[in-house]
Amino acid sequence: MSADPVPPLAIARTCPYAPPAQHQALRKEAPISKVKLPSGATAWAVTRYEDIRTLLSDPRFSSSRRHPGFPHLTPFVLPPLNPRPFLIDMDGQEHAAARRAVVGEFTVKRSAALATRIQQIVDEHIGVMLAGPRPVDLVQALSLPVPSLVICELLGVPYADHAFFQTRSTNLVNRNTPMEEKASAFFELLGYLNKLVTDKEEKPTDDLIGRQIQKLREEGTYDHDAMLNLAFILLIAGHETTANMISLSTLVLLKHPEKLAALRKDPEKTPAAVEELLRYFTIAESGIGRVTTEEVELGGVRIPAGEGVIVLANVGNRDPEVFEDADTLDLARGARNHLAFGFGPHQCLGQNLARLELQIVIDTLFRRIPELRPAVPESELSFKEDALVYGMHEFPVTW
Repeated sequence: MSADPVPPLAIARTCPYAPPAQHQALRKEAPISKVKLPSGATAWAVTRYEDIRTLLSDPRFSSSRRHPGFPHLTPFVLPPLNPRPFLIDMDGQEHAAARRAVVGEFTVKRSAALATRIQQIVDEHIGVMLAGPRPVDLVQALSLPVPSLVICELLGVPYADHAFFQTRSTNLVNRNTPMEEKASAFFELLGYLNKLVTDKEEKPTDDLIGRQIQKLREEGTYDHDAMLNLAFILLIAGHETTANMISLSTLVLLKHPEKLAALRKDPEKTPAAVEELLRYFTIAESGIGRVTTEEVELGGVRIPAGEGVIVLANVGNRDPEVFEDADTLDLARGARNHLAFGFGPHQCLGQNLARLELQIVIDTLFRRIPELRPAVPESELSFKEDALVYGMHEFPVTW
């Protein structure tokens, strides 16, 4: 712990498999306490599981990133670049109505209907891996293209343009991307999606965006800018997080061959294993911010109105009061009450789809390439310590 009464919030992990030591110390010693953000502003870090669930369900903690007290994790804060709020920026009835309009696209049943196509995509990419030279970068060969193709097909975005939006989304989620580059990436991606949405307005298609346009027009509630913002959020969130989880899950399973062997012997255990992998890594570890709209007492601490709050879900998911032997990877744990997808009204829309993709990739990858192994020592692997979503830049593998 820093001697500074308001210590800087640690972002980078020192161990690939554990949250920053500072976050763990905060949960033990000062579960709700002030920290300094990279922007220089201060915010309250909340680290205990129950406190996190309480605040994420309390409407007095606002999601509005336009509020002057909102806790941004980048070294600088971009001014609002779009006049309309995004789904993740909304509160109350505005958020409930916007989410209700699209939630039917992400039900368990709707996601399960995509299983055959996801399996085809995974098989095709593993087939290319097997046919090509070794070593292979798993990130580029499998982790990124699978969720990218799935979200492109779901939204109706041409996969031929995936390099364009992956480059821009990487710049957006990298904490240290210069402000000019971040703004440029935002506007370029928004311009691309603006044309896409406009084209679908003129000629509706049978995909999520096309169906939403038709549905909302019939209801008399369609708004072009709102649809543009929805497409923007879903495109970025729909591939970035799942791609990182594929790489990290493969890495840790290879690190524990006995656990992997048990999983390969009984694929019915994969869904429980996926829940544990999500809990164990919690890759959007400090990505949930809120700001108080009035004074709130949380966990015995009074937080004044207008102050930022950072949810450290990474250590919330390692809370020993909730998860026994919480720092251990236990693939049989199967606890679905983790915070990897958040909690409350803003809980991740695409969680069912993400679970399905991870299950199919894990089962298929280790069935088809049982001799898979890292091609370089762990010390040479490059992790995303500079990003808002934890993951791997590259993962060379061979067999």
